[in-house]
Amino acid sequence: MPDPNDWNQGIITEFRANEGRVGGPFAGAPMILVHHVGRTSGKQYTTPLVYLPGEGDDSIYIFASKAGAPTNPDWYGNLIAAGEATVEVGTSTFPVTFTELEGDERDRVYAEQVKRMPGFAEYAQKTEGIRTIPVLRLSRR
Repeated sequence: MPDPNDWNQGIITEFRANEGRVGGPFAGAPMILVHHVGRTSGKQYTTPLVYLPGEGDDSIYIFASKAGAPTNPDWYGNLIAAGEATVEVGTSTFPVTFTELEGDERDRVYAEQVKRMPGFAEYAQKTEGIRTIPVLRLSRR
């Protein structure tokens, strides 16, 4: 099985070389690079993620789907522990705070992501009865 860090590094390199755009399975999808600190290691990490742009403001929504795995991704725990992060969107880099969405608001935003990227419906099916995929709204600080 390929090392996910090698996979991510290829996406990060392509993202930065092409002003925030990548090809392959993510061609045409809005991408973001999230910089975060490991909650136990203290190491700096950069994680590429697809995102959903907010409507009428500069909010960005990200989804801790981990492709439908039974556990949340490490980056999610790191963000929760830190309470803030830095992101790269296109050619801009800026600090963000975040809010975890709950209830109807979370469901509405997740449903919109499913409309735009149907694979997220499969992720939700895989996690049904195990965990609810967290949705975070990032706001520029």
